[in-house]
Amino acid sequence: MPVYSFNNSTLKKIEKTTFNDEGILERQHLQSALKHQIETVAPNCLVIAEELSEWSDSLRRIDLLAIDRSANLVVIELKRTEKGEHMELQALRYAAMVSTLTFARAVEIFQQHLSDNETDADAKTKLLEFLGWDEPQEDQFGMDVRIVLVSANFSKELTTSVIWLNERSLDIRCVRMIPYKHDGQILIDVQQIIPLPEAESYQVKIKQQSEERRVARQSSKDYTRYQFMGSLLNKRRLVLAVIQQWLSEHSPNTIDELLVAFPQKISSGLFVTLDEAEATYSRHGLTRHFLGEGEVITFPDESQYAISNQWGKGNLAKFIAQAKNLGYEIAEEG
Repeated sequence: MPVYSFNNSTLKKIEKTTFNDEGILERQHLQSALKHQIETVAPNCLVIAEELSEWSDSLRRIDLLAIDRSANLVVIELKRTEKGEHMELQALRYAAMVSTLTFARAVEIFQQHLSDNETDADAKTKLLEFLGWDEPQEDQFGMDVRIVLVSANFSKELTTSVIWLNERSLDIRCVRMIPYKHDGQILIDVQQIIPLPEAESYQVKIKQQSEERRVARQSSKDYTRYQFMGSLLNKRRLVLAVIQQWLSEHSPNTIDELLVAFPQKISSGLFVTLDEAEATYSRHGLTRHFLGEGEVITFPDESQYAISNQWGKGNLAKFIAQAKNLGYEIAEEG
């Protein structure tokens, strides 16, 4: 829809222009601006690389590579054209390229990026601080790869492809940047068009169903059960049961008291506020915390926290060791 200026009770249409007509280049101008203000198109992300290629025999490079607060990699592909020109296919190749990226390799890439931009900060320290980690957690790093496509507009073929891929549990977002010219100044209208914000809750439910089926298939391969307080539990339910048992015995008044018993260093995001947990669900359609009835922790000051349900061999071993330090008996069953 057109954009208007409003002055003295009068609406005046602002003329749309193109990046090409205004001499705005893709890499030199748009990409350079976005790497310093990535929140414009990808909120809560940290850029760790620019023009990255992890395939030695490939000339193709990722415009911008970022990491989000959940330690997911974010591939950002940029075009200044009106159609997008197969950028979704390029981005899928790039997502595959970085899908095996480790925390250690990400630190190396980020350090080079900082050096290229004449910043002497320590990449490892900066990345850990952004993620809220006390130490690297390889088993929690890069579990998913998200894609953000940024263009002046998108063809029908491209948007149809993206919608279809999103229905199959990918996370691809299309952000449109339309330039306007007004009184000699370039204005840019930035809008996320896929998924549409007003339809996102419905799309999240569809995606959640696919994700739950995928998680069920993966978790079905792990038949390990744990004996605790007379119950036989899987790894996720074990964590919930132990924490709930400790809560019933100690009745802490604040999250700080709980963190003394179960430090966050056991696992990234072991405890997050209820708002954060629900926001993760809203954005990605992924249930990464216990949010069922009776599972949310409520303190006397009415603050509420959710417990992570993301447990693998590494962080589960740390959790069980801590539980045993607290005096709980846990026995592994085959």
